[in-house]
Amino acid sequence: MDTDVSEPRVVVGVDGSQSSYEALRWAVRHAGQIGGTVEAVAVWELPGLYGWSGPAVDMQVDEEETRQKMSQELADVLGAEAAGSVRTHVVHGNAADVLLRAAEGAEVLVVGSRGRGGFARALLGSVSQHVSQHASCPVVIVRSQEQ
Repeated sequence: MDTDVSEPRVVVGVDGSQSSYEALRWAVRHAGQIGGTVEAVAVWELPGLYGWSGPAVDMQVDEEETRQKMSQELADVLGAEAAGSVRTHVVHGNAADVLLRAAEGAEVLVVGSRGRGGFARALLGSVSQHVSQHASCPVVIVRSQEQ
């Protein structure tokens, strides 16, 4: 556990969805209210990694592509100045596991909810549901205004 007396951390998952943009805005507002910092986390996985056959993938290209896309999305959603104050992390792995690790010692973990419902949600589960049950800090799940 982080014993630093530094600013509170607000960790937010960003995945390119509208609900993750709403979560990002919420995280920035909350951090401003509590004098905290925002850490935006984007997670990437290799396509076909768990299948028997997958395309040849250049991990460095995929990571750089994710990093560039995230930077552009932060600027589009928050504006260039506000985006510059957000710490960014691009991590390879399972989204729920990466977010849980990133949120250790955080004030709050903020995630969007794509609102997947019914049987598909029960069958597949969701990142927001998983982190809400396993995080070591409070979790805020933000729905998109479009839902």
